[in-house]
Amino acid sequence: MYLSITLTGSHASGLNHLLHKHPDRVHRREKNGSTATVFTPVFEPDRVTVGLLLEVDPIGLVRGQGAARDSFTLGQYVNDRPYAANSLLAVALRQSFSTAFAGNSTARADIVDIPLPLRFEIPALPGDTLIRELFEPLGWRVSETEVPLDPEIPAWGSAAVRRVVLEQDIVLARALSQLYVLLPVLDGAKHYWVDQSETQTLLRHGGDWLASHPRRELILRRALIHQGEYVDEAIAALDGVADAPGVPGAPATSAIGVVASATGSAANKTGPAASATDPAASATPRVSLARERRDGILARLRELPVSTVVDMGCGQGALLNVLLRDARFTRVIGADVSPSVLAQAERALGLDRMPETQRARLELVQSSLTYRDDRLAGADAMVLMEVIEHLDAERLPRLELAVFAHARPAHVLVSTPNAEYNVHYPGLAPGSFRHTDHRFEWTRAEFANWAERVAAEHGYRVAYSGLGPEDPATGAPTQLATFTRAGTV
Repeated sequence: MYLSITLTGSHASGLNHLLHKHPDRVHRREKNGSTATVFTPVFEPDRVTVGLLLEVDPIGLVRGQGAARDSFTLGQYVNDRPYAANSLLAVALRQSFSTAFAGNSTARADIVDIPLPLRFEIPALPGDTLIRELFEPLGWRVSETEVPLDPEIPAWGSAAVRRVVLEQDIVLARALSQLYVLLPVLDGAKHYWVDQSETQTLLRHGGDWLASHPRRELILRRALIHQGEYVDEAIAALDGVADAPGVPGAPATSAIGVVASATGSAANKTGPAASATDPAASATPRVSLARERRDGILARLRELPVSTVVDMGCGQGALLNVLLRDARFTRVIGADVSPSVLAQAERALGLDRMPETQRARLELVQSSLTYRDDRLAGADAMVLMEVIEHLDAERLPRLELAVFAHARPAHVLVSTPNAEYNVHYPGLAPGSFRHTDHRFEWTRAEFANWAERVAAEHGYRVAYSGLGPEDPATGAPTQLATFTRAGTV
């Protein structure tokens, strides 16, 4: 796959200085079976073009960590991924021009922060009409030509890619950041594992333009591989709350400004959201709500006499990861209804390189919250972290039977959003839920009514606490109920 950057006009000769690539040399970088080559095919007084050629081993793609997601016979080997621009090219772009991304140039500091007449050409780009929807709101002039693929190849059928030219007077670092974020969005996939750190990467590279983009949610969902919790965090940060205000009831500070301050990226220096007087510029970034929730549940488990823990609806293993680091938890079971999510958890936890003694403590099982499963019975503790709100309310009785009547752990920890706290999210319309997959969000009273009834019916007592920053009127963003079976310490 290939991408070229062209600068015209009086500053054309400065392009190589900004990109830190000598025009008389070919710069080659090999990593993970791919070869990225940077060269300068055009070097004229008023026009300079720098090209990035990425050569990818298609067999290596199949054998990589993301292969299971696309495992379908011939399509694994015959497809457009080594040729059409995608996350592979985005990463190569950042690695090849890392200094330009940071907005650093000693030789041409005079043009680092000024808009330049730039032209990007990508001969093969997926995305159809989405190309214009993503780039035109950012001021790019988009020219595209359809390039049909061979209909005789089954994996391609009648598909096509597009030759795209993007033109705009723009700061180079800002342009590179936009391409870095949007190329994988057009492809709809990433070749590397996406975890919570990817949210910060998106904010670092898109913080000053992504917040107001009309397709913001689509960009975030595709960039974060539809992982709802990370998407919600990113939306909250872009709305200026970073999961919740640092001081409940106070004006929200900009998480974007915090990220920009931490990185010093020129892409974030040039937009209006990163003013030198931004009060967030010197603020300390808040820990994400997902982290506070996980750490709060871990702390609660440590207060209880438990050694066997079931994480029901474990997702990609965020809680499992910290449980395995604590030797007091001698048996850790991660259960999820989705086999693909469990496969992702295996990769995220690094089972293939985990020490044998730690690996022996972990078990991953496919199971459902609404069905009896003897493998989950008799544990010291079961955790349902942000799970129940994803079930239809009429299915909750089946969950209650499976967890409290059949599995009957000594302790059950249930966390769920506190609907009263939603007023602290400026971007959330009244009555809306924090996540599109939520079937309900309860107030503290509604949660307590449910928990008290379940405890009484199944022989448990229950205690409540909040996770995240407390507000005197609305409580914490997450509410936690700890059920303890009668007769258990």
